[in-house]
Amino acid sequence: MKLIVGLGNPGDRYAGTRHNIGFMVVGNLAEKNAVRIKKKGYQGCYGVGRVTGEETTLLLPQTYMNLSGASVASAVRVLKLEGEEDVIVVHDDVDLPFGRLRVRTGGGHGGHNGIRNICQVLGHGDFTRVKLGIGRPHPEEETADFVLRNFSPQERKVLGKVLEVAVEAVECILRKGAETAMNEFNNCDILNLVN
Repeated sequence: MKLIVGLGNPGDRYAGTRHNIGFMVVGNLAEKNAVRIKKKGYQGCYGVGRVTGEETTLLLPQTYMNLSGASVASAVRVLKLEGEEDVIVVHDDVDLPFGRLRVRTGGGHGGHNGIRNICQVLGHGDFTRVKLGIGRPHPEEETADFVLRNFSPQERKVLGKVLEVAVEAVECILRKGAETAMNEFNNCDILNLVN
């Protein structure tokens, strides 16, 4: 069993925001693989099905971003997951430009409050991350305000392609492992694929 978690905030108010790109990716992954994320449990909404031949639980925590660890830890415990590649967390990253993604195993939280909470509750950072760049705010704008804003009209034009490539990266991790996915996706500028 693999666990794929999309980070975000629940509710319509946050649906299109930069902070919710993890929700968007996992939603698209579910749709592509005909997995229905309708069940309630693990302090979130989840669905179970096959993704690239792997039995997989797709989870969208409903705890709000900063408390994501409670939901993830609940699923990890019940599903008895241990390996770094058994748990994949998809989330936004202000340190990457919009249109870039990075696959990484282990490490710290990088200032991301959702990842920070997951590491705290699990007691370690031994899981795989798919980080999606959302760019940095203007110097006079607070990061907290920026991540809770919707994508710009220009960004929305290519967001579909960004989500599509992110889904491919997650599927690559499942099929070939994180290291192969890093080699294939970490230097990819998705915006160049659109033009």
